[in-house]
Amino acid sequence: MPPGKGRGVRTTMSWSSVFRLRQYVKASLWIVPLFGIVLGVTLAECAIAADRADWPPSVWRYSATTASGVLSAIVGAMVALLGFVVTIGVLVIQQATGTLSPRYMRLWYRDRLQKSVLATFTGTFAFAFSLLRSIESNSVPDLGVTFAGVAVSISLLLLLIYLNRFTHNLRPVAIADLVGRMGANVFVRATAKVHASAPQDGGAVPTHDPVTPVRSPHGGAIQAFHTAGLVAAAARHDCTFVVPHLVGDFVPPGAVLVEVHGGTSAPDPQQVAGLIALGAERTIEQDPAFALRILVDIAIRALSPAVNDPTTAVQVLNHIESFLTVVGGKQLPGRYVLADDHGRPRLVLQGRDWEDYLQLAVSEIRDYGASSLQICRRLRALLDSLLETLPPEHLPAVRTELDLLRESVERAFTDPARHAMAQTADRQGIGGRSQRSHS
Repeated sequence: MPPGKGRGVRTTMSWSSVFRLRQYVKASLWIVPLFGIVLGVTLAECAIAADRADWPPSVWRYSATTASGVLSAIVGAMVALLGFVVTIGVLVIQQATGTLSPRYMRLWYRDRLQKSVLATFTGTFAFAFSLLRSIESNSVPDLGVTFAGVAVSISLLLLLIYLNRFTHNLRPVAIADLVGRMGANVFVRATAKVHASAPQDGGAVPTHDPVTPVRSPHGGAIQAFHTAGLVAAAARHDCTFVVPHLVGDFVPPGAVLVEVHGGTSAPDPQQVAGLIALGAERTIEQDPAFALRILVDIAIRALSPAVNDPTTAVQVLNHIESFLTVVGGKQLPGRYVLADDHGRPRLVLQGRDWEDYLQLAVSEIRDYGASSLQICRRLRALLDSLLETLPPEHLPAVRTELDLLRESVERAFTDPARHAMAQTADRQGIGGRSQRSHS
């Protein structure tokens, strides 16, 4: 239920329901092609109506036999191309779940080019099929047949672009670049939004006021918060909402979803719960750590004995370093307080601090790649770079990770020569310009 609506209106969808519907639409592979079918049928009717007005020039005239043959061939070709695209989709799923990360599939489903290709194919199919029924011995949709040929040309061009894109973008390094940039953009937008709504008193939340829990109506992972709606609802009841969970946390049914501190009136629990979206899995919309989770998954899969591809893990570490540089350059208090228009604290959200991001980024890769010279050297170069670029308050956590890496190298490499080599920082893992790291 949107903020400001009365309790008597129960038919309005809550914000969380709208969010989940929007997520379904973004991930769906059938909704946009369905619009393509509807558009194809509509354009076919328009083309038939234009033919009845004797608009097409004489050079666009076709015989009934030619038009029927052309349209029949187009219908069959579009069905075959649809099957081809579906086959590519199956191969992508196999590769993503086998060598990349199953979490990446949620992003792949949203690819706009893929949906455009499917919509163009289904639209061309519906357009040609609709024209077939209007062909008679003395009546041929000449304009429609010409447009159908143009639509086939566009479909083939989109198919070539689609093949070129996925041929190049299915490489792990390309996916790492895409996911890393998405995560960094989400992080920058989220921090800017929080800082723009900082309270005037520094975020002091009353602790002596009575606390009323709002419990989760069902289980699920927290996908997003409607921060504006929560702030408005808290201001309306003159209270403060405290969310004890991080975005991305799984909340079981009946768990405390929101703590209501104080207030002149009691907010509707259903309305408050409707401002927090729960789903089956995490999303990247408000969860930049989910992007980092995908990057780490790709790296540790490359380090598994079945794959044994440390070079891919090194390439992923390049994008992890870029992500950490963006995150480390911001203040991360671990708790964010949002205020209303009068500067009063109304919403408290839990956030990740720098240590959380850093541990997520390097701990598993260090453990799974402890026996790889490439990984040890690239991790050392990454941590040394962070020591040089980050603000002083973030450096202790980096030094802790350096100590853990040093201990891991000592356990894995007992030979003095290999031990010294593994302790050397190298941005390419092996083969770059190496330098002895600072201890």
